[in-house]
Amino acid sequence: MDYDFLVIGGGIAGTSAGARLAALGSVCLLEREDALAYHASGRSAALFEANYGHPITVALNIASHADHDSIDGGFLSPRGLMMVANDEEAASFGADIAKMGLHEVSLAEAQTHIPILNDTHIARAAYHAEAWDIDTDRMVQVFAKQIRANGAVKTGATVTAITRTETGWEVTTQGETLTARMLVNTAGAWADPIATMAGIKPLGLTPLRRSMARMPAPGGHDVSGWPMLIGANESWYAKPDAGAWLVSPAEEDPVDAPHDAYADDMRLAEGIARYQPFVTEEVTRVTSTWAGLRTFAPDRCLVIGPDPSDDTFLWSAGQGGYGFQTAPAASQLLANLVAGRTPALEADVVAALAPGRFGRS
Repeated sequence: MDYDFLVIGGGIAGTSAGARLAALGSVCLLEREDALAYHASGRSAALFEANYGHPITVALNIASHADHDSIDGGFLSPRGLMMVANDEEAASFGADIAKMGLHEVSLAEAQTHIPILNDTHIARAAYHAEAWDIDTDRMVQVFAKQIRANGAVKTGATVTAITRTETGWEVTTQGETLTARMLVNTAGAWADPIATMAGIKPLGLTPLRRSMARMPAPGGHDVSGWPMLIGANESWYAKPDAGAWLVSPAEEDPVDAPHDAYADDMRLAEGIARYQPFVTEEVTRVTSTWAGLRTFAPDRCLVIGPDPSDDTFLWSAGQGGYGFQTAPAASQLLANLVAGRTPALEADVVAALAPGRFGRS
């Protein structure tokens, strides 16, 4: 069947891009797994913190906030963010809270938000309420619904071949061959292999593993109202999740090739050991673990727009763990570029996101 756009990858990058492009023509989204948002998108910390990330990422976060609040009634709910540091981390702490717009609070005030904080180890704390949980599943499903209104979403559709034709692209999966005038690469950790399959020079994207451990709520506390807790220089973080408590070593370990990631037990143990002195409740049991791949371009900025060698091959890749935060503005930018509309983002931001910045041809 012929479409205007074939989107490869069913995470938040693909579903949001497909939804925006569905206003410009018919869309078919292809996802190799049996469900959308299976890999990195399904393993996200799911926090919207506008000041978190590279300055270009922050610009996308800020531009996305209004849509996060309004699309389908909004995807955000209150969470808050707290950072803590010991004496040795004072310099990193000061730089981090300035960058992220947190305000320093007393340890007594910090303990009103998270009562298990260990005041014999923590030297400084900072907090702000302007961080929100993202309803990631609903966000993906809302965008998928918009795609289906002018096209199709196909799961269990592994791409086996991509061919450039005179009129666009031909993509073969296990069961069928599809054609479209434009191809959209939103394949996350697999984005470079998809480009290579299409005869497009890869970007040099690097997938980095991040592990997570789920454990019972510390001390049996009701953690539902606690903020996300982060160590200075992002050396670890912890977050409430459905009545449980998540702890991550916040590692960024390169992997040899994209794959269905799994947690590294040693890295988890190291992260829990860094986290443990900051709280009074001992970690005695982990109920489950998992990992995701955060994929970055060489300059750690997202890559959004047409490839300089072929403007019918579109990139939305290198989200680096910021996919949900940036999705509304990133997908709108892609649609504006396709439609020939002036982007709402500043010109220097658009240029910093363009695939052509790498000097490829």
